[in-house]
Amino acid sequence: MMKCRPITDIGVFGEPLSPGAHAHRRGGPRRKRHPRGPKPFADFRRPTILPWPEGGGRPLRMVGRHDVFRRLLIANRGEIACRITRTAKRLGLHVVAIHSEADREALHVRLADESLCVGPPPARESYLNVDAILDAARRTGADAVHPGYGFLSESADFARRVSDNGLIFVGPGPEAIRLMGSKSEAKAIAAEAGVPLVPGYHGGDNSPEALARAATEIGYPVLVKASAGGGGRGMRIVSSPGDLPDAIESASREALRAFGDGSLLLERHIPAPRHVEVQVLADSHGSVLHLFDRDCSVQRRYQKIIEEAPAPGLPGELREAMSQAAVRLTRAIGYVGAGTVEFLVADGGFHFIEMNTRIQVEHPVTEAVTGLDLVEEQLKIAAGEPLGFGQSDIAAVGHAVEARLYAEDPARDFLPQTGRLHHLAFPAERPAVRVDTGVAPGDAITPHYDPMIAKIIGIGRDRGQARLALSEALAGTEIVGLATNLSFLVALVRHPAFAAGDLDTHFIERHGAVSLESPSGDRRTMLVLAALAAMEDRGTAVEADRRTSEDPHSPWWRSDSWRLNDDGRSAVTIRDGDERTCFEVTRLEDGYRFESGEGEEWIRGVVRGPGASLVAEIDGHRRRGAVVVCGTDLTVFLDGARRELVLDDPGAAGMAADVGGGSLTSPMPGTVVRLLVEVGQEVRKGTPLLVLEAMKMEHTIAAPTDGTVETLAYGVGDQVEEGIELVGFKGADA
Repeated sequence: MMKCRPITDIGVFGEPLSPGAHAHRRGGPRRKRHPRGPKPFADFRRPTILPWPEGGGRPLRMVGRHDVFRRLLIANRGEIACRITRTAKRLGLHVVAIHSEADREALHVRLADESLCVGPPPARESYLNVDAILDAARRTGADAVHPGYGFLSESADFARRVSDNGLIFVGPGPEAIRLMGSKSEAKAIAAEAGVPLVPGYHGGDNSPEALARAATEIGYPVLVKASAGGGGRGMRIVSSPGDLPDAIESASREALRAFGDGSLLLERHIPAPRHVEVQVLADSHGSVLHLFDRDCSVQRRYQKIIEEAPAPGLPGELREAMSQAAVRLTRAIGYVGAGTVEFLVADGGFHFIEMNTRIQVEHPVTEAVTGLDLVEEQLKIAAGEPLGFGQSDIAAVGHAVEARLYAEDPARDFLPQTGRLHHLAFPAERPAVRVDTGVAPGDAITPHYDPMIAKIIGIGRDRGQARLALSEALAGTEIVGLATNLSFLVALVRHPAFAAGDLDTHFIERHGAVSLESPSGDRRTMLVLAALAAMEDRGTAVEADRRTSEDPHSPWWRSDSWRLNDDGRSAVTIRDGDERTCFEVTRLEDGYRFESGEGEEWIRGVVRGPGASLVAEIDGHRRRGAVVVCGTDLTVFLDGARRELVLDDPGAAGMAADVGGGSLTSPMPGTVVRLLVEVGQEVRKGTPLLVLEAMKMEHTIAAPTDGTVETLAYGVGDQVEEGIELVGFKGADA
């Protein structure tokens, strides 16, 4: 594997953030509160780190029940396992990690006190293997199990088996999980509790005929949804009766694979609602509290990518009504633990969607504005403690916005990506920024699990400050090795409509590829930074050779462009796509002078400051950026923009791969789940040819033009690798 190295970091943030390091900032006036309640901080300028410092923090108090549990097994992986580990260790608990064979060296394993392998890479054979997880708990002497989110976190059977084995399940009881796990039952309970619902069909008859009749009664467009699970899986919008059968079949199949339950329900499709949720917390002593609301409207493929607390622009009476509805539903099912009640907000009202019986991906924004550590509260509730505060003791102070950083390609309909993180650097720790991650430089994003790399949270006194903090933090994040949505997130957070709080679940579709286009950056400055990095890299290579030579003191080993009886000059050519820019470079005492074209001296580059920052100066304007070098590949980062450039080195072999226009290849590793055509069949452009399942989602491979299917290389159930030819296809023009 070629080793990549950064030539610089972005100087605004100082040294890169170590994996898993996080920071909080609180603000606002002090409030009268219960002595053990949350503690908003009076001085917004004073950073307070909660709950991730390696030392400090109060010990886990069990109200005289210190023997309840001391060893916690985390039945999860990645970012959430790392996040639970840090709180658990701060509270003095011994942490046990589980891992698949693919995750032996994962960050969550390295952070734990001990770990055990529970199976091969596929999740169903490892992280969903209940017998193996319970055996790991037995072998390590664990007292309690925290499921995190995803995987088994909302499995009533898993919660029951954990309890039956004498372990404490850090979450609600099996019956509450079962009731809320069925969207049909959840909606019936919500209606009885006086919680408004979206009109729909929640009956048990899932025959195509029954669903078709229900859809007609509801009125098109309708939303087909998986009765179990969430995250946008098993969800389809249907605009007309003719499209319903295919949507039912596809949604049911995806739901069965994702959740082990293919049952469906129907709802009226509300065209452009907001998605707002309420965090709840309940103990086993009868206390049920809400921790205010979050807005999760900005989504793609029904999966959230931006979340913030509190939800902006909601009328106070609507906000209070939703919170009270969430509390009523929580009480109605005898819920204990942390949970989230989700609503659609439209036309001045709100409608219940579902309840998630676990901690949410977006919980950090609630922690940021309340001062609470939700994982700590989960652990205390599981240990039998009462909540140490009441509703009047909690206040939402300031604002927080979270962005989910994924390995996916926005230019290819957010197609998940796999590959190795050759270079990964997060913004430096500071009070207004928190980063939760489960990966480190050199780790791989595999097709077996969710492709989320990190969550980046901006915190401020108000929404404007929080949004700017997030924008700056995203701009200071560097990733090389695979496509991500990083630049897309930068463009989204800086978009005027987002800044104005004009949010709904179709925000991305409304603004489209043009207005949310990733920033391209100042091309000329980025070319100079690339050339400067190439010169520094060249000097580093010469210095390395000098140290191993037989005559290390020879002047010919000097890396400052020295020449006998001549000015020291070098040539550097940078290729940007098909365009080449040639620089003549002169070494100066404090950097380099770059000349191009007619020889005008309009640019210079210097290496200065902490972390050897690269600075390009053009017409007196200085810009600071970062460059990562992988062989002749140069990745330049500048103010949130990212550009892939190439050092045009005559000594390097250049090859262009011809993928062949007569075939369709797999965009990523996956499993063929459906063949939609036959060999010899003539199809029109856009006709679906087959369905590939990868990274928990279904991806349809379509005909690129009119033509004929010549070969089908794989059948249903076959595993395929990235780049493998799936369909031999002959275009009509051939």
